Amino acid sequence: MPDNAKPADHPVVNHGKTGVLIANLGTPDGTDYWSMRRYLNEFLSDRRVIDYARWKWQPLLQLIILSKRPFSSGRAYKSIWNHDRDEGPLRSITREQRDRLAERLGDDVVVEYCMRYGNPSTRERVAALVQQGCERILFFPLYPQYAGATTATANDSFFRTLASLKWQPSVRTVTAYHDHPLYIEALAGSVRQAFAGLTQPPEVLLASYHGMPERYLAEGDPYYCQCMKTTRLLRERLGMDEKSLVASFQSKFGPEEWLKPATVDHVAKLARSGVRRLAIMAPAFSADCLETLEEIKVEIRQAFLGAGGQEFTYIPCLNADAAHIDMMADIVDANLQGWR
Repeated sequence: MPDNAKPADHPVVNHGKTGVLIANLGTPDGTDYWSMRRYLNEFLSDRRVIDYARWKWQPLLQLIILSKRPFSSGRAYKSIWNHDRDEGPLRSITREQRDRLAERLGDDVVVEYCMRYGNPSTRERVAALVQQGCERILFFPLYPQYAGATTATANDSFFRTLASLKWQPSVRTVTAYHDHPLYIEALAGSVRQAFAGLTQPPEVLLASYHGMPERYLAEGDPYYCQCMKTTRLLRERLGMDEKSLVASFQSKFGPEEWLKPATVDHVAKLARSGVRRLAIMAPAFSADCLETLEEIKVEIRQAFLGAGGQEFTYIPCLNADAAHIDMMADIVDANLQGWR
């Protein structure tokens, strides 16, 4: 009804706006034991991430893993921590992505960001959008390749939040963008820029994706296939062959067989085969985080150099690079058709 027809005591209700909520994996609130334990407990208790029977997994998680892993993970996070803001780099970068995307989209769209695990939570930021009058929300998980343990669980959290609302907004979700032309071009541009700063080009460029159990592929998860397509399209865009641009998988966890080749093993194998100059990028990560800044730049680098490699180049994630924001804005515009 018209505003002037509302009862005098009717609460103020904002309305008529469109919101965009970008989402990433998450980060602990601090590097201390209890902050790490809370974060790891939320992450590793997610059935999309670890799908073992609860009666079997939870005792192992609570009594063994969470009594030890917060210490080692805390040390790793401390080595990459953004001390100026007292937060993990993933939060800093995702906030910057939000800010730059908001500038691109204009005042008629409200842009927020959230984390699947930790803060700011999906529930908190959906509430913020609704409070600002967003009757339509586009949910945008920042995972180029779809996986149940990333895209699907982010969507799950979003949908659970909607289920708790008395008045739900209209919603849409962004699907995987592993083959989006602007995504491939942004990746290619980051490679060209990195290579331009080297005295000699690397002999091999390794595209390292986050791994998952091989079983997930057999059960229908498209992640591996989408990683392979991204690699093929990037290879074609850069004019490289199958020997000079190779895909691998990192971050193995648990006893199962994971997707291969494993990055940490493969870089050592390349060095032993005579490769002296290696570059590595992480196309599955939209922002630099623990898996890139610590695992790749420290652990995997050491594996390559320790096996005889001489020059190791890490190519940063797309982060808040202009080409990445262009891609995000293009995807948002396409998904907001009819809403703006």
